[in-house]
Amino acid sequence: MDIVTPELLSIVVPLYNEEENVALLTQKIHESLSGYSYQIVYIDDFSTDRTKQVVKDMGDDKVHLLELKKNYGQSLALAAGLDYASGEYIITMDGDLQNDPSDIPQMLSFAINDEYDVVTGIRQKRKDSLVKKIPSKIANFLVRRVTKLDIKDNGCALKVFNKSIAKDLNLYGEMHRFITLLAHLEGAQIKQVPVKHHARHAGVSKYGLERVFKVVADMMLLLFIRKYFQRPIHLFGIFGFLMILLGVLINIYLLIVKLGFGEDIGTRPLLMFGMMFILAGIQLFTIGIVMELLIRTYYESQKKRPYRIKKVSVGGKTE
Repeated sequence: MDIVTPELLSIVVPLYNEEENVALLTQKIHESLSGYSYQIVYIDDFSTDRTKQVVKDMGDDKVHLLELKKNYGQSLALAAGLDYASGEYIITMDGDLQNDPSDIPQMLSFAINDEYDVVTGIRQKRKDSLVKKIPSKIANFLVRRVTKLDIKDNGCALKVFNKSIAKDLNLYGEMHRFITLLAHLEGAQIKQVPVKHHARHAGVSKYGLERVFKVVADMMLLLFIRKYFQRPIHLFGIFGFLMILLGVLINIYLLIVKLGFGEDIGTRPLLMFGMMFILAGIQLFTIGIVMELLIRTYYESQKKRPYRIKKVSVGGKTE
């Protein structure tokens, strides 16, 4: 089957202290995408080494450099790149040379010819330490069990997105780990393909075992977003109502005991629990209402982005 070549591709790569990798990565992208029309969008997440200077010194007209005003983290750096990218298809990858750009043409063929919205890689024979593999396995297990979405490798950064899906992804916090899941929630058709994986070329990994706790916290947030983000009153209101009902029933029981049998209820712990359930229920119900109002505000004020770009350079020259 002939591969239809899109008008423009955007390769989006967040960078943080990758001065020893970025020049070689650029070379490999050029070699792998010969014959394609593309732009490389590097996002410098406030690196403390010479990463941005190395990018500028290349003087490559295909290279666009976004310099962020401070270190926002990988998710917001990626969000900045996705917002800036103008390609018909948008490819994301890491800047440490562990992803192989030579896998992009095959993945792109699935996206174009088979009309998949997202094509995501499954890293073969991972060249990572256990410190990175263990949190990744936990994250993949949680996503499969909780969402029923059978993605084998959520942590693979090498992905090809249809532009319409990529532009609708609202990344924040540490949500880059679940970008495939976010695309799925937007209705994306997803294809998984095996891809090559290499040991880090230079520099040090930015991940540790603390990632396990971040994965669990982000998964809990995603569950809330998936089920209750648009109508939080359905979660907080129901729990609040049940707690109020339980508190009222307890107090009715105590009232019957007091009036019907003349027993003293003032010192009973059950009275305290009854009042606590009523008060806690009212608070939960109120939180639900407040969050409903916040959600309305959220949907009406989407123009502001959670990151700030200090400077944009193309071919080493500031725009």
